[in-house]
Amino acid sequence: MFFEPININGLHISNRFVRSATHEWLAEDDGTPTPAIGDMYEELAKYEVGLIISGYSYVNPAGKSSKRQQGIYDDRFIGPYRQITERVHKYGGKISLQVVHGGRQALVTPEYPQTMAPSAVKDSSSGKMPQAMTEEQILGTIEDFAQAVRRAQEAGFDAAQLHVAHGFLLSSFISPYTNRRTDEWGGSVENRTRIILEIIRRARELVGDDFPIMVKMNATDGFGNKGLDAPECVEIAVALERAGVCAIEVSGGIMEAGEVMSRRAVNSPEMEAYFRDYARMIKQAVDIPVMLVGGMRSRAVMEEMLEGGYADMVSVSRPFIREPDLVVKFREGVHEAECTSCNGCFDESGVRCNLGR
Repeated sequence: MFFEPININGLHISNRFVRSATHEWLAEDDGTPTPAIGDMYEELAKYEVGLIISGYSYVNPAGKSSKRQQGIYDDRFIGPYRQITERVHKYGGKISLQVVHGGRQALVTPEYPQTMAPSAVKDSSSGKMPQAMTEEQILGTIEDFAQAVRRAQEAGFDAAQLHVAHGFLLSSFISPYTNRRTDEWGGSVENRTRIILEIIRRARELVGDDFPIMVKMNATDGFGNKGLDAPECVEIAVALERAGVCAIEVSGGIMEAGEVMSRRAVNSPEMEAYFRDYARMIKQAVDIPVMLVGGMRSRAVMEEMLEGGYADMVSVSRPFIREPDLVVKFREGVHEAECTSCNGCFDESGVRCNLGR
């Protein structure tokens, strides 16, 4: 199934490989994407990665969560992004822009001294205490995301992906650990998911029904019964599909749970695809394509995920940093990526494989 095509809301993708979103630390300080980011995406397209998902792009300056992170909060970014999408399309590649707000994990700066979240729940990994969002801030954030999706379409992206994972703002809304509101934006699963459904509704007003809107979602926060986990994640996935989401990428973990989302030393097939069970539960409940991310390195495990009903597409991040030509190598008979899951690639001077340097 590796090299079989798939369609996402009419978007034809040539194979089942996804480059999962990876922060590159390569944007300008104001979020403007640089040619160096285009170099990376063009290379992935050249080497036949079916769908490339960009590094996370913040929808409001107050939602920036890392140095040299890409932005999409102003129309002036449309031109630079269009130059990047044209480079990808030159090789027949498909690319989605991932959009995000940092929420309680945003940077604290003199201009933006206060982080915000659905509820005032201290982030134990950073010590930050966010401010509970007002109704006005929630409605403004819905518009920020919808306009970001519109900019993605105008910049030539083939899709947009809402980042609803890893403890960022939308992830913190769907989690009962970080969302303790008692109004229409909290409490029940329906209320905790409401902000995402409203983003999709408003975005559809701007981009129409044909433009694919995908979601990367946490299936688990990563620390047991006080956070998001099954079966609630399945209920959320069903609601997202009903609202018009075209594909779901299944991930997990927030900063406070430790190395749940990018586990180190994945050195055996048994350790790979560590969110597989969540992905299969979700895949059994929805009819849209499901992507699975999390520590996949070997061809055999990836094939098992596709053929065993866990996922429709396999999302890979760290191995593509070391081997952007990994898809071609798999086609030629290579059985395993060289990546050792050391996380040395998360380099603030620019993402790169530092193994052996």
